[in-house]
Amino acid sequence: MHAPHLSARRRAAALSALVLAAVALSACSSSDGPEPAGETSAPTATPTASPSAYLDVPEGTELTGQGAALGIGDPAVVAWQPKQSLVGVLDITVDRVELTTFKKSFQGWKLDEQAKASTPYFVHATIENVGDTDLSGQQVPLYIVDGTNTLIEASSFVSTFEPCPSKPLPEGFEPGESADVCLVYLAPDAGTLEAVSFRPTEDFNPITWTGDISKVKGPGAGDKGGDKDGDGKGGKGNGGAGTDGS
Repeated sequence: MHAPHLSARRRAAALSALVLAAVALSACSSSDGPEPAGETSAPTATPTASPSAYLDVPEGTELTGQGAALGIGDPAVVAWQPKQSLVGVLDITVDRVELTTFKKSFQGWKLDEQAKASTPYFVHATIENVGDTDLSGQQVPLYIVDGTNTLIEASSFVSTFEPCPSKPLPEGFEPGESADVCLVYLAPDAGTLEAVSFRPTEDFNPITWTGDISKVKGPGAGDKGGDKDGDGKGGKGNGGAGTDGS
């Protein structure tokens, strides 16, 4: 399915220094809280996928086809070009998706009203560098898709956020290295997570993961597993920060 053109819908701030902006736009934050996350309209992935290589990757590398619709726990081999001189190849497995609350996971963080109106999620993934380039410090283009079919970019933090660090790939992420990552996403306006989406460029037919969404057990429990009772299943488609309680 052909991916429609990305819209650049901009919204207001979430956590006191968080600005939800279009993915193509840049912004900055002066606080210790989550740095800008972005959003943009996303196409629905199709079940059928083309396995053709879309970038120059090492010989023998078999990329997962664009448009693949995967389940939580399924791996995908993907490539993207974080800068003109660099192509990265990753094996990504979305291990689990957790619904949390500001009360459970953001204790001590000062939140504005717009932040409190969003829905926080943690996405846990295992990522392995299966290419031939050093990807230290690169941001993987992994998004969530909300109920309005909008791509939401991961939030980042100036200071350490223990429940779910939400950082770029670690230093020393050379070929053969792997990392367990946790990314924070805020779905605006009490939104819902419908899918996790790999979409590096506007014309890329996204690879998506859907499945059961579990609940974070308690304060700071993002990396300790979720409640198997779960909140439901993802569909198919696509902070301010001082200290204080929420």
